[in-house]
Amino acid sequence: MDTQIITKFKIVKPINEVFEAIVNPEKIGNFWFSSSSERWEQGKALTLRYNEYNAEVVIKVLEIEENRKILFSWGENDQETVVRITLNELDKNSTAIEVNESGFSEDDPEIITKMIGQKEGWVYTLTCLKGYLENGINTLRASIIF
Repeated sequence: MDTQIITKFKIVKPINEVFEAIVNPEKIGNFWFSSSSERWEQGKALTLRYNEYNAEVVIKVLEIEENRKILFSWGENDQETVVRITLNELDKNSTAIEVNESGFSEDDPEIITKMIGQKEGWVYTLTCLKGYLENGINTLRASIIF
């Protein structure tokens, strides 16, 4: 079984602006988490906080290639997954962003539900990123009601 999910979007902004929105703790709160404990850099463990849901997650930044790639892991030890965010410049004003999350356990009886939930989450996150960068909309994030 293929236990990875892939989500791709086109964002009509230069690649450096898309990259910066993700790694800069002053920008991430406009489309994704409420806050990041610090700038995303290779080798760092960061705390991402959702104030609206009273939740936080620690990620480990495994690799950063400026304006090209962000690789991090998150989740509990037995449920940890790896997320690869790849950026490709389509032209000077457009970027293709691809999120690939892998490492879901094939033996988990809830694997399908978890993978669908993560796919939904990435589509939502990239929609919020697109709205923020292309139109300055920062009120979409944290609108999902559980």
